[in-house]
Amino acid sequence: MPVQAHAEEFRSPGAGENAAVGVLLSHGFTGSPKSMRPFGEHLAAQGFGVAVPRLPGHGTSWQELNKTGWPDWYAVLDNELERLRKEHDQVFLAGLSMGGCLVLRLAEQHDADVSGLVLINPSVRTDDKRMALLPVLAKLVPAFPGISNDIKKPDMDEGAYDRMPLRALRSLSKLWQLTRDDLAKVTQPVLLFRSTVDHVVEPSSGRTVLASISSRDVTETLLEDSYHVATLDNDAPRIFADSAAFIARLSGIARLSGRVDA
Repeated sequence: MPVQAHAEEFRSPGAGENAAVGVLLSHGFTGSPKSMRPFGEHLAAQGFGVAVPRLPGHGTSWQELNKTGWPDWYAVLDNELERLRKEHDQVFLAGLSMGGCLVLRLAEQHDADVSGLVLINPSVRTDDKRMALLPVLAKLVPAFPGISNDIKKPDMDEGAYDRMPLRALRSLSKLWQLTRDDLAKVTQPVLLFRSTVDHVVEPSSGRTVLASISSRDVTETLLEDSYHVATLDNDAPRIFADSAAFIARLSGIARLSGRVDA
């Protein structure tokens, strides 16, 4: 299945003293690396090693996504983490929406291999009562209308599918449960960004994360001028700058560029 033009992966080996640090970034459900590429490019400009992989079934077609599940998505990130650990002294994880859930799962499983987490509107649950019907619906209906481009900034396109593949969504719901069950295993420093207006992920997801993790170094930042895909929205410069500073502080890096593009 051909990969859509906007969905190319992004990697940078890093440069200078900051290349000792690698950062793995994960996009969200039905999305693609496009939503995380500006974030990754900013971190790369700071000299960090960066990986923004494309998760299986994403950036191609929603039908292809329906043939995959959370173990496939997780395996790609798990392999990237292993590679980054070999190439860098420290590795940080960042995830948007479902990507936030996936990197939380990585942190639960890999402990000391992960130096810190940046979460942007992470999804670990939903309050939508219709999800109770998903096991039946996923067998009868391939997809529902999708929710994409929840971005306040005009003329922005995250390149997500316009359909929500239900078999893949059912798999995501299983990932949510597994991740929630083990949130107490997360001990790494966490920087969590949450949009005050989000039409995709309810506030209960972020609150569940903050109430359940065991991390002592935790910062929650509310984003007042962005919707769900905040990495492409008005608050993106703040996310990029604060995340770079968070990584620099924890890794002991003294120098960062002052330039922030969005």
